[in-house]
Amino acid sequence: MKRLTAICGVLLLVASLWTGCSGGAASSGESQSAPASSSPAQESQAPEESSSFQQEQAEAGTGEGEAVDEEAPVVYMTTSITPEGLMAIYQALGAQLPEEGVAVKISTGETGSNYLRPELIGDLVTAVNGTIVECNTAYGGDRASTAYHLQLAEDHGYTAIADVDIMDAEGSMTLPVTGGTRLTENYVGSHFANYDYYVVLSHFKGHAMAGYGGAIKNISIGIASADGKAHIHSGGTGGNMWSGEQDAFLESMAEAGKSVVDALDGNILYINVMNRLSVDCDCDGSPAEPDMHDIGILASFDPVAVDQACVDLVYAAEDGASLVQRIESRNGLLTLEHAEEIGLGSRTYSLVSIDE
Repeated sequence: MKRLTAICGVLLLVASLWTGCSGGAASSGESQSAPASSSPAQESQAPEESSSFQQEQAEAGTGEGEAVDEEAPVVYMTTSITPEGLMAIYQALGAQLPEEGVAVKISTGETGSNYLRPELIGDLVTAVNGTIVECNTAYGGDRASTAYHLQLAEDHGYTAIADVDIMDAEGSMTLPVTGGTRLTENYVGSHFANYDYYVVLSHFKGHAMAGYGGAIKNISIGIASADGKAHIHSGGTGGNMWSGEQDAFLESMAEAGKSVVDALDGNILYINVMNRLSVDCDCDGSPAEPDMHDIGILASFDPVAVDQACVDLVYAAEDGASLVQRIESRNGLLTLEHAEEIGLGSRTYSLVSIDE
């Protein structure tokens, strides 16, 4: 019943935002379903000042709740997947970032994947004076060693827009996990402590093991060192990362993410880009072609809320069946459920459009 409530609420948003808009999938980093708002009032719009679409949501329900909760975290949304749209959604958050020491956490992506293009994210990275940060993989590929990883970052155009730091180039540091049932420690790249604020910029998509990848995966697997990735995949057992229990892996991602959020003590924000929505991750160099339209960009200070909103939009989409099947076949919703249980964030949210 909660799932039906969530879908009904998001369907109203979809109808409101996409009336008269094209629904075809567009190329990565270039799609635009509606013009971005350039009005400062729109960019800083508070939840209580939002348009009639939110009043409709209050009647139908939002996220996991029966009605909009004024205390629920706000998730801002634009359908403009452009550099201007990305800047507008960031500005809507009203975040106060330091002048330096800002990390922008992305996935640099394997060759041939649907990674976020520098043409899309460059203006935002420059505006926050950010350093692009990543960690090495634990599965091989072009990002398994620091030298190859940096070369790939250059090949993908990231070094042209910012400095790139592979945070586990010099090993790991340990973060405590509180309130978990799977992990007591999380191992992140040792350079994690070099930054005062994290902008978590995620390409929302499917994933062969997690079901989907968004903000939670980006702050757990994404910030974990190569050793930390293996630890999470094994469900904290230290065993084979490919043969661990599925639910233990999903819950461990939520717990690792919480350790990162706890360590940063509020100095973090989350932006999810919903384009090139393949069932496969950016860690896949030969991903399945997307068979659904681009949706938009979402942002929040709550990683659970922004991921839940993205999932709800996929469920509400008429052409989202493949991605829904990928999420459910991997029990991917468990990550959200466990994340809320341990206090990482809220599955109930208020979704606010910044589009005119």
